[in-house]
Amino acid sequence: MHFRNKKWFILIILSLIWGSSFILIKKGLIGLTPLQLGALRIVFSAIFIFIFGFHTLKSIPTNKWKWLIISGFIGTFFPAFLFAFAETEIDSSIASILNSLVPLNTVLLGFAIFKIASTKRQIIGVIVGFIGTALLIGSGAQLNPQQNYLYAGFVLISGVMYGLNVNIIKRYLQDVKALGIAFGNFAAIIIPAFIVLVFTDFFKAETFQNPIVVTSIGYIVLLSAFGTALAKVLFNKLVQMATPVFASSVTYLMPVVAVGWGLLDGEGFSVWQVLATMLILLGVYLANRKN
Repeated sequence: MHFRNKKWFILIILSLIWGSSFILIKKGLIGLTPLQLGALRIVFSAIFIFIFGFHTLKSIPTNKWKWLIISGFIGTFFPAFLFAFAETEIDSSIASILNSLVPLNTVLLGFAIFKIASTKRQIIGVIVGFIGTALLIGSGAQLNPQQNYLYAGFVLISGVMYGLNVNIIKRYLQDVKALGIAFGNFAAIIIPAFIVLVFTDFFKAETFQNPIVVTSIGYIVLLSAFGTALAKVLFNKLVQMATPVFASSVTYLMPVVAVGWGLLDGEGFSVWQVLATMLILLGVYLANRKN
């Protein structure tokens, strides 16, 4: 497959996988607590990654482990829990749209920390995107007054972490294989995740006697295998093949998939939220558009 076509193919596959992740989180929370969901997601994903990626261990340079550990925590560990807590209060479709801010965070963090030059158009894109964010949160709070939209902040924090992680991979892990990055990430975070799981009393006998919990675990297995493990490898590969901002633009298509799942699941979506989404995506487009 031609390099350019392969780049876009991976982008589309990632959009479909990650766009479906938000509804899987929502379904998983029916029988699991946010801490259990986040920890299980990491543990299951690590198992899948270890099975297919253990052979990459010897190829990882010793001086890269510091960045692999940092990348693992900010790019996977903390967001897994933050998204779970966020979706206890906000709709899965809203979480996906707020996640679209990742390219804007990538631009801001690239400029502020990694000294990557930004254009005036990119700065305008960031401003437009965050205006759309404010409108989305405000309109969502009015449409769903029973929901606590302060929890949207968890998604915004995750977006900053994702943006930082993209720049770290591009700057410090460019010469490590995509599967090797994923292996290193999960090797660093599986033990902390398992400790969290133990302290949630997940391993009590009655847990596995509840059919609702068992069904929720099934959703998290799907989320882990595709939405975390496979997607993590594909995303690392995309970051290495393309620019950080192009890789982050997977969030263009994710909201379309996620909103579709949300509507099928009975979530409301107002005209103002449509307008806010368009503003966010316009901001992302301006920040990502080439000269």
